[in-house]
Amino acid sequence: MSIIYIILIGFIAGLIARFLSPGPYNPSGFIMTVLLGIAGAFVATWLGQTIGWYRLDQGAGLIGATVGAVLVLFVWRMIKGRSTPVEGPSGGRRWL
Repeated sequence: MSIIYIILIGFIAGLIARFLSPGPYNPSGFIMTVLLGIAGAFVATWLGQTIGWYRLDQGAGLIGATVGAVLVLFVWRMIKGRSTPVEGPSGGRRWL
């Protein structure tokens, strides 16, 4: 499998995942979208091999990479959402 194929599938999976779950904390840019899709493919492959859907020599395809990227986006939002400042009761900013 060539590196160009991995980048292409990662980019497509990242775009689809960003389209399926829009939000204010989505990573933006070409590199971040590719990294999102590649991370999603790794997550989907690991989960699929753990559950028994894939053999050890198989990897996740485009759909699996997209589902994994949506999971990565969910975790990304959980982390980014906690690190944003909010207004406190006295009007001051505090960090969650």
